[in-house]
Amino acid sequence: MLDKIYTFIIIGAIAIIGNWVGYDVSPIVALPGMLIIVAITVCGFAIEKLLPIKLPVVIWVSFLALLVTSPIFPGNETIVKATSQINFMALATPILAYAGLSFGKDLKEFKQLGWRIVVISLVVYTGTFLLATLVAEIGFRVTGKFH
Repeated sequence: MLDKIYTFIIIGAIAIIGNWVGYDVSPIVALPGMLIIVAITVCGFAIEKLLPIKLPVVIWVSFLALLVTSPIFPGNETIVKATSQINFMALATPILAYAGLSFGKDLKEFKQLGWRIVVISLVVYTGTFLLATLVAEIGFRVTGKFH
């Protein structure tokens, strides 16, 4: 667990630098929001380990994030204001880089899967993209945005 915490801290530091360089948000301004994001992530991992209910950790992290930013949580406005200083793309870039690096360690096993995995991956990614686009389009039409 300690290795994961260090990894989250490193990703957070890289995201703060990316936020500063790419979106001109001072690291001092972004630091509280990043600390909150890292804390929620660490708590989500801890809950996943402690509870007997086996759900993917992304569900626990998402649930915690929704909880602490909901109106029922004391201080939610402060949390939302602090985390809004972090641009999503500045946060996604180091996470995707980490995912790419961790994929590299499994490259040997990936090669053993053969060409079929490439076809399956393309179909899954295409389906995910099209379904996400459909959901967004329905959402925009229901809310009246982007007529």
